[in-house]
Amino acid sequence: MATVSPLAPAAVPGLPPLAGVRLATAAAGIRYAGRTDVLLALFDPGTSVAGVLTRSKCPSAPVEWCREKLKSGRARALVVNSGNANAFTGKNGREAARFTAALAARASRCKPAEVFLASTGVIGEPLKVTQFNGVMDGLAAAAKPGAWLEAAKAIMTTDTFPKLATASAALGKATVRINGFAKGAGMIAPDMATMRRRRDPARRGFRARATSGSRIFAGRCTACSPICPSRSRATAKARASLCGSR
Repeated sequence: MATVSPLAPAAVPGLPPLAGVRLATAAAGIRYAGRTDVLLALFDPGTSVAGVLTRSKCPSAPVEWCREKLKSGRARALVVNSGNANAFTGKNGREAARFTAALAARASRCKPAEVFLASTGVIGEPLKVTQFNGVMDGLAAAAKPGAWLEAAKAIMTTDTFPKLATASAALGKATVRINGFAKGAGMIAPDMATMRRRRDPARRGFRARATSGSRIFAGRCTACSPICPSRSRATAKARASLCGSR
């Protein structure tokens, strides 16, 4: 078993149930046997959805699917699998996304366009979507409020601890509760919140700074990857300091 990161909190926060949200997890054997790797979240009719997606020119099939479906602003289900990112998988990846959405829609009694998808794990390998056949109906039947910790564990890959947070905020005269969970132990140029960049007036280009403990970099860095999807223009010195390759 991997050593737990020193960044892990002393205790995992307890997240309260949220009205209109039910969660369930299962072990489908996407990559490893005997560990949960599929999450199904069900939302009551009328649920609104919003998203922030990578600006990479080579997004994964689930990202492409979600970008298109976000236009409706409505969601009834979310399927997340770990172990395989369904990225750099071309036509097969897009077909896998459609199959997963259709399967989840049938189990959740909604339209495929109301199903959102996310995949995390190894890139460049076909996603074995037939593995979902044996668990999707059971997930829909078992979904319950408050299963946040189980959900956070199901989306882990190389993470050594689940990552959850909860907070309340006042919006006008109403108090709202926000629950969240995430995963991530090493991301390559997601071009979203993991990096921030500022223009350095003394030099041309950008100086990049990491805002997390992940091994990340901006720009093309042949020491790490010949196919970095980022289009930012970090200097060689900045790249080396971020990825630790030189």
